[in-house]
Amino acid sequence: MASHSDSPSMPRPVTQAGRDGLDAILARPGRAVLAFDFDGTLAPIVPDPEQACAHPGAVPALAALAPKVASVAVVTGRPAGVAVRHGGFAGVPGLEHLVVLGHYGAERWDAVTGTVQAPAPHPGVAAVRAELPGFLDDLGAWRGAWIEEKGRAVAVHTRRAQDPQAAFEALRAPLAELASRHGLIVEPGRMVLELRPSGMDKGVALGEYVREAAAGSVLYCGDDLGDLPAFAAVDKLRSDGVPGLLVCSGSSEVAELADRADLVVDGPAGVVRVLEALAAQLG
Repeated sequence: MASHSDSPSMPRPVTQAGRDGLDAILARPGRAVLAFDFDGTLAPIVPDPEQACAHPGAVPALAALAPKVASVAVVTGRPAGVAVRHGGFAGVPGLEHLVVLGHYGAERWDAVTGTVQAPAPHPGVAAVRAELPGFLDDLGAWRGAWIEEKGRAVAVHTRRAQDPQAAFEALRAPLAELASRHGLIVEPGRMVLELRPSGMDKGVALGEYVREAAAGSVLYCGDDLGDLPAFAAVDKLRSDGVPGLLVCSGSSEVAELADRADLVVDGPAGVVRVLEALAAQLG
């Protein structure tokens, strides 16, 4: 008998490990954890992050899929509450047990309670926040680069610069030095450099959440360099006997993730199609 994953509506992973992961999800969905990045995965990348919102099909597809699996989580570098607001995740039927792990897992929002749990902010973030405008001005990088306040982190975007990639590369080393002076690290992304505390990344957050859920299989979908640790966490889970599927929300800006993925789809619209296909196959 043909397996569920032979359905033409569901793209077939190109790796054996990915096919094993998909088959495990379809065979025992009640033990599957499905986790997704937000920006670039569930939401299109836009010039102003404050204008970001979930793809129109993302929340309905998640709501159709979530009751059929063990758990659905969003793992994002944004503050958890901001991701919930921009995603429109609160109060959605079908997403009553959604979890949003914000700031790379430092914050957690549970739909069950509607509240965010978070530790005290790192003092280095406030110091960097105060120093950064003058620091960028001294570098001659103020024009075209702009600062995003993220609560527990501060980000410098170069997407509006005349040459976004050149500005990004020129700022990497100076911002890394600034971050180090204040006990922070720099997380590179798609034309953005985020200064944040160390010790937590999407891989740590995903691994801890999968263990908490006692998952029998896992899917992770992302689009950016910050998702590489989550990909590595799935690789580690596979080596420990937990099948996993790695999905890349593809773009022309980040090739590293596509090279590591079992399945590459066409941006957030492609992610939505995968969600819809999984929900349909799970009946």
